[in-house]
Amino acid sequence: MRRKQKEKTNRIVRHFRLRKKVSGTAERPRLSIHPSLSHIEAQIIDDFDQKTLVGFTTKDKTFQKGANLKHYGNVQAAQQFGKFVADKAKAKGIEKVVFDRGGFQYHGRIKAFAEAAREQGLSF
Repeated sequence: MRRKQKEKTNRIVRHFRLRKKVSGTAERPRLSIHPSLSHIEAQIIDDFDQKTLVGFTTKDKTFQKGANLKHYGNVQAAQQFGKFVADKAKAKGIEKVVFDRGGFQYHGRIKAFAEAAREQGLSF
């Protein structure tokens, strides 16, 4: 098995293991994050009703206008994106969430996103 495929399957196994414990409800939905090489995506999900309440991406024009960044897949972009997501979630009335890192290790962009979202007042 090639290294890239093995890393992907390991991440998926970690994600399934994590999802056994992490579940979103109407009072405390799940904040799921997925970083690709050049962008970051996040969703706020109510697992009980199986609905995505709101979705965000760094490809969004409103984020890109406010961020004024050259690249959208680095730590600096993750920090600004975390603040953006927290502000939009609070505007929708979502104050508390459960953080789902998607099987990715909690460092780098994932950590920068989470800390920036907490800084803006999102509780998890």
